[in-house]
Amino acid sequence: MRTPVVMTLGMVLAPCGLLLTLTSTLTPGWRLVKGFLDQPLDLVLYQGLWDMCREQSSRERQCGQPDDLGYFAAEPVRVARGLMVTSLAVTGLGLLLATLGVRCWRDEPHFVLAGLSGVVLLTAGLLSLIPVSWYNHFLADRTVLPAQPSPVTVQVGYSLVLGYLGSCLLLLGGFSLALSFAPWCAERCDSCRKAPSSSARRSSISTVYIDGPEPALTPAIKYYSDGQHRPRPDQLGATSQRKAGFPMPRPPPKAYSNPVDVLEGENATNSEPGSSSRSTRPCGSTLPCDSDV
Repeated sequence: MRTPVVMTLGMVLAPCGLLLTLTSTLTPGWRLVKGFLDQPLDLVLYQGLWDMCREQSSRERQCGQPDDLGYFAAEPVRVARGLMVTSLAVTGLGLLLATLGVRCWRDEPHFVLAGLSGVVLLTAGLLSLIPVSWYNHFLADRTVLPAQPSPVTVQVGYSLVLGYLGSCLLLLGGFSLALSFAPWCAERCDSCRKAPSSSARRSSISTVYIDGPEPALTPAIKYYSDGQHRPRPDQLGATSQRKAGFPMPRPPPKAYSNPVDVLEGENATNSEPGSSSRSTRPCGSTLPCDSDV
């Protein structure tokens, strides 16, 4: 399986943000102070979180300058030290989780671990953005961040800009990796829809059972035998009821032939002498018998 685009983008932006944040934390360029009285015009003092350096165009940079005004004791500087170091540690943890979740010698990425790394990187970006913004807010306030009075001027240093860029890249990379939760959430939702309910749903209307005779049900198909419809046994006496259903075809009548000659006995009787010419008919017919005459 190919690595999703959001994971690839997060794995590119997060290390870049880490590098910029690390550079911003270590370099002494958060604030530039220049315009000192009785000093060369090209003299610039670079102030950072850990050190102060003095630079002049005709000389090399000299670091480790003494803090005569109590710059390092200012609250924004002390808070920035702690939050920036914490941001670097959290960023390292987020990159470790992202490495394990995005691939880590697996055929498919671990979406939950990758999404969790995105949340961690988002936290790291916020931890670095807060001190940078706070320091920039009090940059020109000489009571909070001590500096010599006018005509000395203060300006934003390159380390502060790198801190902003690193924080934004960490936020973008963390957000991109946090989108890895989407496939996992979609899979979980589909499994919840397909899974049967663990408990039967109770009806909101109470069911009342009434004991009583069951109604007689009319069968959909009538009794059928010998090619004819037959009524049910309980309907044999009700001949006046109208039959329901559809007529079934009846078999055609079969021809019947009697091999016995029924006139054989009459011919024998008529051939005897003295017999009556009147033909005799068997009893039980519609005409009267000889014995009845």
